[in-house]
Amino acid sequence: MNRASKPSVFVFYHYLPPDDVVSAVHYGDLCAGLAERGWDVTAFPTVWACRDHELRFPAEDVLRGVRIRRLWRPRFRQSSGLGRLLNAAWMIARWSFLALSTRNNQPDILIVGTDPVLSVLVARFWKRMRPRTKIVHWCFDLYPEAAVADGLLREEGAFAQLLYKMLRHAYQACSVIVDIGSCMRVLLNKYGSHAKRATLVPWAIEEADAPLAIDQRERQEVFGKTKLALLYSGSFGRAHSYNEILQLIENLSPQGAKLAFSVRGNRESELRKAAAKHGEEIRFVDFAKEDRLAARLSCADVHVVSLQPEWTGMVVPSKFFGALSAGRPVLFAGSRESSIARWIEAYNVGWVLNTENLTETVQQLRNYADSPQEQSAMQNRCFHAYQQNFSKRTQFEQWHQLLQSLLPPSHL
Repeated sequence: MNRASKPSVFVFYHYLPPDDVVSAVHYGDLCAGLAERGWDVTAFPTVWACRDHELRFPAEDVLRGVRIRRLWRPRFRQSSGLGRLLNAAWMIARWSFLALSTRNNQPDILIVGTDPVLSVLVARFWKRMRPRTKIVHWCFDLYPEAAVADGLLREEGAFAQLLYKMLRHAYQACSVIVDIGSCMRVLLNKYGSHAKRATLVPWAIEEADAPLAIDQRERQEVFGKTKLALLYSGSFGRAHSYNEILQLIENLSPQGAKLAFSVRGNRESELRKAAAKHGEEIRFVDFAKEDRLAARLSCADVHVVSLQPEWTGMVVPSKFFGALSAGRPVLFAGSRESSIARWIEAYNVGWVLNTENLTETVQQLRNYADSPQEQSAMQNRCFHAYQQNFSKRTQFEQWHQLLQSLLPPSHL
């Protein structure tokens, strides 16, 4: 099938591979997965890398069957608040002007992400200029809700209210709004859009073929000698909490439990100071390199995920899916209204921790550490829950069917 006869998709996302930002990898995988299923996919990221501000990628490329057209923008620093806002304004304007370009044929479908923040604002302009294009918004996080939760914006303030109004119009222009968890959908529903809804999650970056056997060398390096190994691996920023987790390990350490953090983010130094009071049962280790990622995932008995309750629905931590793919249960510190908590309870793949059930959770983990049979059963349960509900193959197929449902009969 040649490109002219294929249904076409444009993808707007700030970064794509070879950039190694996790969300960029997810969007790159999605683009490639759709191309494998017969879609003509063109993606429009920036030419600049996210973390290395000197690294510039080629303007034109083809990766895994996906046509890449990278857009120039000024090198505002993504690590600064002002830089992020300027980058967002530039990319939103640049993507909007693509609707006017005579170089581009009108795509059948446009997929818009959430990096940079407020990217969905392009939907209203595209709807006006290219009314036959169906617009799909895949929402990884919610702004300005997250900025309000972070204290950067006042919800009643004039600027926040202006953003809410602009976003209501943008969501109304979408044909489909895709969330990554039911708790996020609750917040999106407040905008009153009549768009079709779907939940499609970000899959694990590394997918195992079976529950991972423990890499004993990695376990020794990360934890030393321990009966129960808990690992928190990933970003640690304003959305994440640690008090309940530190209290938990303080109660578990007499039974030989240890907790390791492999983190980066704007609250890492705060976390280190808080953890320093708890002695050797808490360790900090570097991020695992790509060739050691599977070993790192395997070396823990339990993976730890956290989210401050006031951030529920604004983000859904993707670490959850990586843990299940490795065949490891999740200890989630956060609200029971979070999608992570609901999945844990629905599939029996871990524990939900809060201040009210600390003693109960400590006892459950002690029992778990003492039962090799339960550990084996839990690992298999986690792996199969991932394969059946969250795997890359499962999500790609659902994406394919969702986008097909938007095409006119002549394209099917």
